[in-house]
Parts: sequence; C-alpha cells; structure tokens
Amino acid sequence: MKAVILESYVMEPGDLDWSGVKALVPDTVSYVRTDYEEIAPRIGDADLVLLNKCRIDENILAQCPNLKWVGIIATGTDNLDLEACRRHGVAVANVPGYSTYSVAQMTFSLLLAICQCAERYNRAMKAGHWQLDIPAEYGLLPQMELLDKTFGVYGYGSIGQQTARIAKAFGMRVLVCTRTVRPEYAEDGVEFVDVDTLLARSDVLSLHCPATPATRGLINAGALAKAKPGMILLNTARGALVDEEAVADALQSGQLAYYGADAFGTEPLPQDSRLRSLPNAILTPHIAWTTKEALQRLMDITTRNLRTWLEGSGEHIVNG
Repeated sequence: MKAVILESYVMEPGDLDWSGVKALVPDTVSYVRTDYEEIAPRIGDADLVLLNKCRIDENILAQCPNLKWVGIIATGTDNLDLEACRRHGVAVANVPGYSTYSVAQMTFSLLLAICQCAERYNRAMKAGHWQLDIPAEYGLLPQMELLDKTFGVYGYGSIGQQTARIAKAFGMRVLVCTRTVRPEYAEDGVEFVDVDTLLARSDVLSLHCPATPATRGLINAGALAKAKPGMILLNTARGALVDEEAVADALQSGQLAYYGADAFGTEPLPQDSRLRSLPNAILTPHIAWTTKEALQRLMDITTRNLRTWLEGSGEHIVNG
C-alpha cells in the first residue's frame, strides 16, 4: 500500500505532523504543495492520496488507475469530482466539523473589527494618538453596537448554528435561511425566512453554506439590490458564493456598508482585486480554520478516516 500527501503544508504548523498517517502507511511520500499538472505524476501508482485544495477529476483519475481512496483534509469537497471518483471506485473521505468553533469565532472577529476597530485603535494609540486625535490614515470606522441588530444566517449547518448562538449572546435578533428546517431547530430561538426576506431585513448577513450549483454566485448584483441599505456582509464560507465585483460596486455605492471576508473566488486574492483598495472591506487570508485546536481535530479525524478505511469500514465517505 502506497500513499501520497500532495499538500503537507496544511498540517505542519509547530507541533502537528503526519506521524499518525505514516504509521498506518509507512510507504508515504509527501509534498508541501502541488500544482495541477503535477498531481497525476506525483500520485503515480499510489493507492491513497491526501490533499486539501488539489483538484481530482476525470483527467487525473484516468492517469492513476491504482487510486482507491482520497482523504480531503477539509470539510468542503468543491475541488473533487465526486461522481467521477465514484465511477472509478475511489472512496472520498472528508473531515466534517473540525473548524466549527474557529470559523464562527472568526466570523465575529471580522464583525467586531468592523464595529469597534480594536486593532486599528491599538496601532494609533501606540503611535501616540488618543481618542479624537487619530489621523484618517488609520482607517477608523464608526463605532457600532450589535444589541438589537438583526443578524442573518444563510446556511444552518454546524457553523451557521454556532454563529447564530454567538449572535444571540450579543443580543441580536437572528434570521435563518436554510434548505431544510428540521423539527429540532424549533428550540433554537431563531426565525426561519426565505432568501429575499433575509436580504431585506438583515443588518448583518453571514454566509455559512457550501458552494454548490444552487449557491454559486448567490450574492450577486441582483441580490445586493434587494439587501437592506447599509448591510454588513460576512463570508467565512466559500469565495464562490459571492460575485466580488458586484460586492465592490455595492461597497462603493453605499448599498453595502462593509464586507468582511476570509474566503475568495480566486486564492490568493489577486493583487488587482478592487476589494484590496476599499477601506470598508476587511479581509483575512482564508485562515479562519487554522487555530491550533482546529488543526489538531483535523489531524485526528484525517488519521481516523484512513485507519477505518484500511480496516474495511471507512468513516465520513461522501461519495457512497
């Protein structure tokens, strides 16, 4: 049995390492990062592959006939052709739930950076400024209280639910738009609405759904025209959910007050992206999932996924 790790950078911060995987499959080759054209040659005759954002599609599978299992070191499977993997008899396992608390926490880190600018005030104060005597170059935004504001959540999986709990703790009203309203949600103290109502009533709208054919480009010019004027938009889910040009237009027109994002349509975000130059866009480089605690869960579940598959069962198989 032979394994290939195509993107080892995902789990090599400090104390985390791949020893658990390598103990299960001693014949393991590891690469820090892998470009698309390198994927098939590097997999070669391997039986197992572990990856994060590398694409596995019909073209790759046709060149790697020995491949039997793909472990994606993430929750989302946007980069994998799951149907092609199924046709080729390749099981795909993901890692659900490892980053729930970290991503929900980052969602509010972005929101609080917009509402109260603690980091910007910190830099200004350490440079000798105080209260009203702070130059415009620090990009301070008006202070804003969250109490009694309406917090909209699109997508009500584990991260959406945790984000809603935090919003309620701040005293916010919570609206949720989700594909399926389950009976157990009745105790959550949130109001379930359609997408147009969500857009029209939300002071803050936070995206927490996967990128699917139904949700790609969800936030486009048409949706933004329906949004409550001055809404804050947060995206810690998938860049593909948002038309970034339409968001930039809405930020410049004032239809959107602020955009806080940790995920982008193209990553890294291109240098010429308009979002980089807008003071009312608060951006982080897709790192919400990288707390030490989340990465440890990621490593533990990835290793367990591999072990259980080798034992003949297999956990978290997403393509049947």
